[in-house]
Amino acid sequence: MNDLTPTREQRTAALEGMGCKRKRVEDIRFTQGRGNYVDDVKLPGMLHGDFVRSPHPHARVKTIDDSAALKVPGVLAVITAETLKTVNLAWMPTLAGDVQMVLADGKVLFQNQEVAFVVATDRYAADDGINAVIVEYEPLPPLVDPFKAMDPGAPVLREDLVGKMSGAHGPRKHDNHIFEWTVGDKHLTDAAFKKADVSIKEMISYHRTHPSPLETCQCVCSFDKIKGELTIYGTFQAPHVIRTVVALIAKIPEHKIHVIAPDIGGGFGNKVGAYPGYICAAVASIVTGKPVKWVEDRIENLTATSFARDYHMTTEVAATKEGKVTGLRVHVLADHGAFDACADPSKWPAGFFNIVTGSYDFPTAHLAVDGVYTNKAPGGVAYRCSFRVTEAAYCIERAMDILAQKLKMDPAELRLKNFIKPEQFPYHSALGWEYDSGDYHTAMRKMMETTGYAALRKEQADKRAAFTRGETREIMGLGISFFTEIVGAGPSKNCDILGIAMFDSCEIRMHPTGAGIARVGSKSQGQGHETTWAQIIATEIGIPADNIMVEEGNTDTAPYGLGTYGSRSTPVAGAAIAMAARKIKAKAQMIAAYKLEVHEDDLEFDIDGFRVRGLPEKFMSMKDICWAAYNSVPPGMEPGLEAVSYYDPPNMTYPFGAYLCVMDIDVDTGVYKVRRFYALDDCGTRINPMIIEGQVHGGLTEAFAIAMGQEIRYDEVGNVVTGSFMDFFMPTAVETPHWETDFTVTPSPHHPIGAKGVGESPNVGGVPAFSNAVNDAFSFLGSTHIQMPHDFWRNWKAAKELGAVA
Repeated sequence: MNDLTPTREQRTAALEGMGCKRKRVEDIRFTQGRGNYVDDVKLPGMLHGDFVRSPHPHARVKTIDDSAALKVPGVLAVITAETLKTVNLAWMPTLAGDVQMVLADGKVLFQNQEVAFVVATDRYAADDGINAVIVEYEPLPPLVDPFKAMDPGAPVLREDLVGKMSGAHGPRKHDNHIFEWTVGDKHLTDAAFKKADVSIKEMISYHRTHPSPLETCQCVCSFDKIKGELTIYGTFQAPHVIRTVVALIAKIPEHKIHVIAPDIGGGFGNKVGAYPGYICAAVASIVTGKPVKWVEDRIENLTATSFARDYHMTTEVAATKEGKVTGLRVHVLADHGAFDACADPSKWPAGFFNIVTGSYDFPTAHLAVDGVYTNKAPGGVAYRCSFRVTEAAYCIERAMDILAQKLKMDPAELRLKNFIKPEQFPYHSALGWEYDSGDYHTAMRKMMETTGYAALRKEQADKRAAFTRGETREIMGLGISFFTEIVGAGPSKNCDILGIAMFDSCEIRMHPTGAGIARVGSKSQGQGHETTWAQIIATEIGIPADNIMVEEGNTDTAPYGLGTYGSRSTPVAGAAIAMAARKIKAKAQMIAAYKLEVHEDDLEFDIDGFRVRGLPEKFMSMKDICWAAYNSVPPGMEPGLEAVSYYDPPNMTYPFGAYLCVMDIDVDTGVYKVRRFYALDDCGTRINPMIIEGQVHGGLTEAFAIAMGQEIRYDEVGNVVTGSFMDFFMPTAVETPHWETDFTVTPSPHHPIGAKGVGESPNVGGVPAFSNAVNDAFSFLGSTHIQMPHDFWRNWKAAKELGAVA
C-alpha cells in the first residue's frame, strides 16, 4: 500500500452512502425551474377539461341544460352522469369500500361537487363553457353537524344506501351511519374505571383541515383507439394503484393502461386516491380520440379534494392517585363527508387510530369509532401522517396533559412515570399493536436536559406571579409532546388496498461499467428518494451513490408497488431496496470468488468490494465485478448483475419523539409568539441527516399551521368559508418559528437496515406540542381544554371567557 492508496475513511466517504449528508440530486433541476410536472405535459391536439360545480351542499339536480355551452367557441363536449352511465362509469369505488359519484347523479351532496365536465380546445374556452351550462337545483336541508347525523329526523344523504343496514365494515345503525369499529377489552376497561382513584373525561376535537400541496391535483389522459391503450400522466402518490383502479372501473385490460407520475409538487396524502377529474379526463379522451388535460384550481383543491382529520374524540383516562394510568376509553365520531373515501387499508376503517395508547403502558383500553356521512367533501386522507395516527397522538397527548393538571403533577414527570420501559420491547399494546423497539425515557430526559426544562418551569412560575400582580399581560405555556407513531404499512397479514397487499418493490440493474439503475415502486413528492435510495444501495453494494440512477413513477418500468404515503417509503420500499441490493451482492460474491480463485466463504465485503480473508492484497472491487458479470462469470451462471425484491414487512415500525414548545400569549390581543420549539426524533437508522432535518422542518411547519389556524370550516348551511388562501392559514417564512432539531437512534430490529421512517413524525408530534403549549398557558387561568385551532381570535376569546380580559 502506498501513500496514494485511499484510506478506509476516504473509500467510505466516496460512496456517499447511509449516514452521509449527501446533497439532493433532484434539486439541480428543481432550483433551475427544469422540473417536469403534469402541467408541463403538452401532447399534440390536447384538449382541456373543467368542471361545473354545485353551489349547494345538498340539492336535487332537476335538469342540466348544456345547449348554450355547446355553442361556445372551442367547446366540444359536455359530459354528465347520464353520459357516464352509458359506459357504466357514473359511480366509482373508493379505497374504503364505498362508492362515489363521479358526476352528480340525481343530487349533490357537498358544495363544489362535480356536476358536469366541459371539454374544450383550451382552458379559457372550457371556463367559458362551464359558465354557460345551466343547472336547475332543488335545495334540500343540509347536514353539517356530525353529532346530528344519526338523529331520528336527520335528512338522509345517501339515498343509494337507504335500507342497506350492512356496509363494507359491518352493520350500520342509521342511513347516515357508515360503520362502527371497536377494539380492546370493554369489560376490563370499564372495571378499571370503576376502581380508579382519579379519572378524566374530555371531548377532544381534531378539526377538519387540508393538505393543500403546492401543486394541485391534475392529469393528462390520452387514449389510443388503434391500440386500445390508455396513457395517464398524473399527480399520483401510488401510480400502480391508480392503474389497477382504472382497469377495474373502465374495464380496460391493465396491461394496456400506462400510468406515469412525473415530478410532483407535494402530496401529503392529497394525491393518494382517485378523483372524478381522472375518470372524466379518461372518458373525454376515449370519446374525442384526443388527449385531455384536467388541472384543478386552488379553490377546487381546498373544497372538493380529500380533506383530513375531522375526528371528535371523547377521551377518558383512569389512574391511581400517584399518577399511574390504569385504563383508557375513547369514543370517536368521525365525519367522513358525503362518501367514505378515506385512504386507509381495507381492514382498518379508522386507520391505525388504535395507536391511541401512545407511548404509555396502559394495562387495558377500549376504543369505538363511529363513521358518519355529512354534506361535506369526502376523503379522510393521511395528511402527513399514517392513517389517523396524528389524530390518535393528539388525543392521548392532550389527555395526558389534562390528567397531569387534575393530579397537579408536572406533565413531563407524569409521562416518565407511565412510559413503556426499554425491557418491555417488543411491547404488545392493549389495543393490539406490537411495538418493535424504543427507549422513551432516554429521549424524554435528553429533551428536558437540552432545553433546560426545570429552568423554564421556574420562569413560567415567575411570569404567572407577575401576571397576578398586574406587571405583565402575557401568559407563558410549555407544550410537551411525546409520541409514538406507527408507520410502514404494511404487512400483508393485516394491510391491503383493494385487496392488494401493501408490499413494496425494487429492481436493480448494474451495468458493465459499474453504474446502475434502481427502479422502485414508491413515488417521491419531494422526499428526496433519488438521493436517499441511491445511498442505501451505495452502502449495501459499494458502488458510489452518484453512479446509481433512481427511477420511480412509471408503471411500464417500475415493479408493482403501493406508493408513497403514511411514511411507508423507508420502512417498506427502503427495505425492498436493501434486499434487492443484497441479492446483487450475493451474486457479486460468487463472481469475485471465481475470479480470485477462492471459495466464496473465504471472502469478506470491505466497503466497495470483496477481500480474501487473511490476504488483504487479494481484492476485487464492485466496479470490476460488474464488468466481469458481463464477460467472465463462473461456469453455469447466467451473465448480468440484476435483482428484484418484493418486500412484505413482518411488522410495522414505530418511530417516536420528544417535543417541547415554549409559547407566550398576549391575553389582550390573543397574539402568540413561539419563543422556542425543540424536536427530538428517533427514526431508527438515519440514511441522510440533512434530508431528515428538512423533513422535520417541513412537517413542523405543517403542524404549526394546523394547530394555530389552518382549518376547513363550514357555516351552518354547508358553505365552505375557508376555500382560498385568503382564509385558509398558510404560514410563510415570516410566521414560521425557528426549529431546533435533535435525535436519538433506536434501530428497528426487524428492518433490514434498522430504519423506521421520519416524514410524518413532526406533524404527528408537532400538533399536540403547539396545542399543549396554548392549553398549558391558559390552565393558569382555570381552563382545562381549549379546542384547536388556536388562532389570535380564539386565544383572545378564551382569555375573555376566563376573565382575563374585561
